[in-house]
Amino acid sequence: MKGIKIIGTGMYVPETVAANEDYMKIVDTSDEWITQRTGIKTRHLSDGEPSWYMGAEAGRMAMENAGVSPDDIDLVLCTSVTGDYYTPATANIVQGKLGIEHAFSIDINCACAGFVYALDMARRYIATEDDVNTVLIVSPENITKLVDYTDRSTCVLFGDGAGAAVITAADAPFYSYLMANGYGADKIYAQSIRPGNAFTNREKAERFQELFPQGNEHYMYMAGNEVYKFATTKMPEALQKACEKAGFTPGDLDIIIPHQANYRIIQTAAKNLGLPLEKFYLNIERYGNISSACIPICLHELRGQNRLKPGDKVGLVGFGAGLVFGAAVFEY
Repeated sequence: MKGIKIIGTGMYVPETVAANEDYMKIVDTSDEWITQRTGIKTRHLSDGEPSWYMGAEAGRMAMENAGVSPDDIDLVLCTSVTGDYYTPATANIVQGKLGIEHAFSIDINCACAGFVYALDMARRYIATEDDVNTVLIVSPENITKLVDYTDRSTCVLFGDGAGAAVITAADAPFYSYLMANGYGADKIYAQSIRPGNAFTNREKAERFQELFPQGNEHYMYMAGNEVYKFATTKMPEALQKACEKAGFTPGDLDIIIPHQANYRIIQTAAKNLGLPLEKFYLNIERYGNISSACIPICLHELRGQNRLKPGDKVGLVGFGAGLVFGAAVFEY
């Protein structure tokens, strides 16, 4: 089967930056408390920029970085849990804003593992469809609109922004391992508009809401301790499984780009893999958790720093609501 190559990357983050000290004004917390538990110092917050706008800006940069035109794009994949509309798909809006006319577009909701899932999907389309040769992945997240700013344990974690990448066919090997544990769907969630109308039984509608009873309106709910246990075991599992397919071990990877959820999670996952933390690329201190945008933003920064060289073995690994987790390993 054909492999894939990342030929361009891009990113967009809003201008508004919130430091830990800013959160001290609205909840009972401190810079020391946040830093020690999360590793986060600052994060960028949307000041009205919709998800589609951030995705289009990151996508435009990725296309320019790759040296491709709108006519070169055959497929647009958009990963986001914070689309601006129920319909149309954010991918369709981004496609239109970028002037991409000869492509189809798909939204993917795989939470913080979304970019890994999209990369796998891009590879499968490229490998099996003769008319798909170049794929644009955009990962815009307006995650702070789901944040409850009275909950000090979660409100400090998240930021907004978008990452993007242009993918083409290549001889380079690509291996992935994707998995979902739906029994844990209630561990991270944010509800949409409650069902019901003038002709339905309100009691019955409310009964169905009991599936996830802990939530507060549309705000994100997260069972922190259980998510921590899940992430610190499933991230190593996914990376090991993907590496097994490739015929080497996680220790053979030149660099690992994890989802930037929490410094302690990454630290523990590294320990469980028996790897030094130095092998992992971290930017959580500056951005916080931007859901599916984390990994492509890391990729863009690494490319800009010339820290990725041809032939380098790269591992991507993420986890998120669903519960989903997955990893991809490839030669750069």
